[in-house]
Amino acid sequence: MKISLRHILLLLFASAAALTFVACGPSGPAEPVWELVWQDEFEGPAGQLPDSSKWTYDIGTDWGNNQLEYDTDRTSNVSLDGDGNLAIVARQESYEGSAYTSARILTRGKFTTAYGKIEARIQLPWGQGIWPAFWMLGDDFETVGWPACGEIDIMEYRGQDVTRVLGTVHGPGYSGGNGVGAEYELVQDRFDTGFHTFTLEWGIDYMKWYVDGVLFLSLIPDSLPSDWVFDHPFYIILNVAVGGSFVGSPNQYTVFPQTMLVDYVRVYQQLN
Repeated sequence: MKISLRHILLLLFASAAALTFVACGPSGPAEPVWELVWQDEFEGPAGQLPDSSKWTYDIGTDWGNNQLEYDTDRTSNVSLDGDGNLAIVARQESYEGSAYTSARILTRGKFTTAYGKIEARIQLPWGQGIWPAFWMLGDDFETVGWPACGEIDIMEYRGQDVTRVLGTVHGPGYSGGNGVGAEYELVQDRFDTGFHTFTLEWGIDYMKWYVDGVLFLSLIPDSLPSDWVFDHPFYIILNVAVGGSFVGSPNQYTVFPQTMLVDYVRVYQQLN
């Protein structure tokens, strides 16, 4: 069959159109666009307490995990360091019947969020029995209790295991040792020798955990054995516990004081 120049041109045009469709065809979901809605950069003079318009304190001991410290609002346990960081310091000292002191600060009554990107840049302490965390509790905690209120551990860490952190959720039917989550392990590095960024992306039906931008855990309602209780506002908590069922007690090799430095905490809402 004789092929005319017109047929050749039509075939070339059709091939080019097909290639254009493949190259420019439907793409994946757009990357989220985030707007900063709340932050604390911890700027201020050394020895100053954190911003009272943003943070309050849990004062006392043993918040249900058998930890050994007495948490205070003293500047010796929680203050700005003058270099743009919040310092939460665990100390070995006799205070109010406890052998250790530390601090536990939270945004309860000051700020809550439902969904968004919640992020902090932190340098962690170390040592047997040291238990720092960056986490969230449902703001209905005082009415429905735990774990019905929901708990989101954005970062939890055993001070004796300096290369690993955990991301976990707790709720009815999956609390305590039965929380649902995963570990992230650093390769050839430690969490106590520099700052690392811990991020939660939280939507209506999903949560994603990142360390330094690396995704290590994704959860959806079907990931859980019981109810998804992450559909309402939560507040933010930063603390350094000493001892407790998760880490055990300090031993003769645990060095005090131990300090968690927090460069910033930021909360974003998704625009798209």
